[in-house]
Amino acid sequence: MFSGEYEYKIDAKGRVPIPPKWRGQFADGIVLKAGIDNGCIEAYPLAAWNAGTEKYKLQSVVLNQKDRRLRRLLFASTFSLELDDQGRIMLPPALRQRAEIKDTLVIAGLSDYLEIWDKEAWENEQKDLRENAFQIIESVENRQ
Repeated sequence: MFSGEYEYKIDAKGRVPIPPKWRGQFADGIVLKAGIDNGCIEAYPLAAWNAGTEKYKLQSVVLNQKDRRLRRLLFASTFSLELDDQGRIMLPPALRQRAEIKDTLVIAGLSDYLEIWDKEAWENEQKDLRENAFQIIESVENRQ
């Protein structure tokens, strides 16, 4: 399980370390994709990504428009990487640009995956969450 947040600087080659306590969960690889919120990059252990997307890979070639659009959302902006010997990954420029990540970022654990945010965007997101925490909790409770 991933929890907590860690701040890192991106090196000159666009690499960033994965927090040491999580590296073992990415031994087989890491999958990066554009975040649904557009303000971040999502990171999944390769095995978890494969298990979670298996049902989309097995569908027939002839799909309806919604299925094709979902596949584009899930797979077109996805990168499968391996950690280097120092536990770093290279953030693909396309994802980094889309998430507007500059030189300092935050890696946040969200239970079964990670989110990678530009530090300033993360601080803004956290401020918004704090200001709206009660409404967020109520909306989740009302869905159950």
